[in-house]
Amino acid sequence: MATETPPPSKTQVTLPTTEEFTAVQESPEFAELRRSYRSFAFPLTVAFAAWYLLYVLLSIYAGDFMGTELFGNVNVALVLGLAQFLTTFLIAWWYARHAAAKLDPKAEAIKSRMEGGA
Repeated sequence: MATETPPPSKTQVTLPTTEEFTAVQESPEFAELRRSYRSFAFPLTVAFAAWYLLYVLLSIYAGDFMGTELFGNVNVALVLGLAQFLTTFLIAWWYARHAAAKLDPKAEAIKSRMEGGA
């Protein structure tokens, strides 16, 4: 097992200036990247928070409904609780696909322009 670090790169990395960061932040490309992120993340965050709050409120105020047995020892509360996990994973998967398709290419273009000085 090698524990040595690789030798430093021979290429000189130039960091963008504050003015370059400000210019990129004000650019239409960056605004589109932010809009793409927000139009996906904010509605899903609100929807999931509402779904979770509904589950909690049902647990508090609708005990009879949540205790309704569906089959065997499985009741509505258990099914909705497991659905919370399922929706969490589905949203994470959906976001990963959205980011890979829509956000990452835009971010990579901005990053390469910043690092390349183009």
